[in-house]
Amino acid sequence: MNSGVQQSQRKFILIGILVSTFLSAIEGTVTGPAGPAIISSFGGMKLLSWIFTAFLLTMAVSTPIFGKVSDLYGRKPVFQIGSAVFLIGSLLCSFSQSMEQLIIFRAIQGIGAGAIVPVTFTIIGDVYRIEERAKIQGMISSVWGISSLIGPLVGGYFVDYLNWRWIFGFNVPFGLVAMWLIARYLHENRDKREKTQVDVAGAGTFTLGMTALLFALATGGQYFSWSSPLLLGCFILAAVCLSAFIFIENRAAEPMLPLKLFRIRDISVSTVASFLTSALLIGLTTYTPLWIQGVMGKNATMSGLTMAPMSIGWLFGSVFGSRLILTAGSRKTSAVGLVGIVLGALGLAFITGSTPHYVLLIYTFIYGLGFGYSTTVFTIIAQSSVGYSLRGASTALNTFVRSLGQTVGVAVLGSWINLSIASRIARQPGLEHVKQDEINQLLSPEGSKNMPGELWNQLKHILEGSLHSLYVIMAVIAVVSLISVLALRNTVPSPDEDAESEKA
Repeated sequence: MNSGVQQSQRKFILIGILVSTFLSAIEGTVTGPAGPAIISSFGGMKLLSWIFTAFLLTMAVSTPIFGKVSDLYGRKPVFQIGSAVFLIGSLLCSFSQSMEQLIIFRAIQGIGAGAIVPVTFTIIGDVYRIEERAKIQGMISSVWGISSLIGPLVGGYFVDYLNWRWIFGFNVPFGLVAMWLIARYLHENRDKREKTQVDVAGAGTFTLGMTALLFALATGGQYFSWSSPLLLGCFILAAVCLSAFIFIENRAAEPMLPLKLFRIRDISVSTVASFLTSALLIGLTTYTPLWIQGVMGKNATMSGLTMAPMSIGWLFGSVFGSRLILTAGSRKTSAVGLVGIVLGALGLAFITGSTPHYVLLIYTFIYGLGFGYSTTVFTIIAQSSVGYSLRGASTALNTFVRSLGQTVGVAVLGSWINLSIASRIARQPGLEHVKQDEINQLLSPEGSKNMPGELWNQLKHILEGSLHSLYVIMAVIAVVSLISVLALRNTVPSPDEDAESEKA
C-alpha cells in the first residue's frame, strides 16, 4: 500500500507514531503512582481496580472493531478519530469530581486507545519491510522505555507536590502533535472497493458478549455474589452472544475478527502467551505501588522510582529482542523474555516487609527486561505473519488480547486482593470494627501518621500477607507463560500464504 512513501515522509510519519506511543505509554505509567492518592481523594479502595478496568474493558472491546475498520477504510481516519476521543477522555478525567465520574471518563479514554494502539503498529507494518520493522520496534520501545521512566517520576511528583489531576492532562499536547503529523504526511493509496460490507452483526454480538463477560469477571465476588441472578445472567448473555459471534464470523464476507488468523500457528500461540503476560503486567503496575506505599511506608515519588527500572529493562529487552528475532527466530527470542519474567516473578514472591529496597529495584528491572523481549516478538509476529488485507485485524487481535489479559488480570487479581484483605481482617482479633477508610489511610503517608501505631502495624501486616499471596499467583502464571511459548516455530515470522488466500 505505502511502498511508494518517500523517505522524508516516512521520517515524519515515524515521528508521529513515536509521539503517539509516548502519549499512550506515559498515560499508563503516570496513573499507577496516583492510585493511592485518588483513593485518598474519593475513597473506596474496592473501586481502585475499576480505574484500570474501565479503560481496559472499553479498549479491549473496541480494538478488534477499529482494527477491521482500518482494513476497510484506511489507517489514517481511524487514527485521527481515536486520538480525538482519547484526548477528550483525558481532559474529562482531569476534571472528574467523583470516583464514578473518573471511571466513566477512563472508559471514554479506553475507546480512543482501542483505535490508536493497534493502528499505530499497523501503520508500521504498512510502511516498513520486515527487516526494518525490527529496528523500528526497537525505536518505539525506546520511546516506551523513556516515557515509562519519566511517567512514574512525573506521576509521583504531581501527586506529592501538585495534584493527581495533572496526570491526565499531561499527554494532551503530545496527542495534538501526533494528530497533525499523521494528517500532514500519511497519504494512503488504497484500492477503492465497489462495495464494502461492514460486519455490523459481528461487531454488535462481540461488543455485547465481551462487555457482559468482563463485567461479570470484574464484579464477581466483590460487588455481587457469583451465584447472583445478575452475574448468572451476564454469563449466559456472554455465552449466547459470543457463540453467535463465532457463527457470524464464519460466514461474514468481511468478518470483524477473521477466525482464520487462529489457524496460523505463531499467532495462536502468541495469543495465549500475550494474554498471560499482560495479566502479569497489570498486576505488577497496579499492586506494587500498594506494597511500596502501604507496606514499606514510602511516598508516591518513591513508588514511581521503584517502577522505573522496569522501564529501563523494557527498553534494553525490546532493542535486543528486535535484533535477536531476525537470527534466532520467534521461539528462542520469546523464551529468553519469559525466563526473565519468571525470574522477576519468583523474586517478588519471596520478598517481605523487611526486604531491602534495592532488591525490589533488581526484580522490577528483570521483569521489564523480560517484557521487552516477549512483547516485541508478539508484535512482530502479528505484523509479519499476514499480508496487508489482514494486517489491521491481526495487529488489532494482538492488541485486543493484551487488553483482554490486562482486563481479566486486574479483575481477577483485584478480587483476590480484596477478598484476602477482608478474610484476614475477619480472622484478626480486635479488628472486627475496622472500616474501609482505615485501609485507605494506610496508603496515604498523611493518613497513616494519624493512625494509632498498633492499628497501623496490624493493617500493614494484613496488606503484606495479601500482596504476598498475589505475588505467588503471579509467579505461577509466569511459569505457565514460559511453557506456552515453547510451541512457537523457531523461524523468523513471515506471511502465511495459505491463510492469506483462504476464505474466512
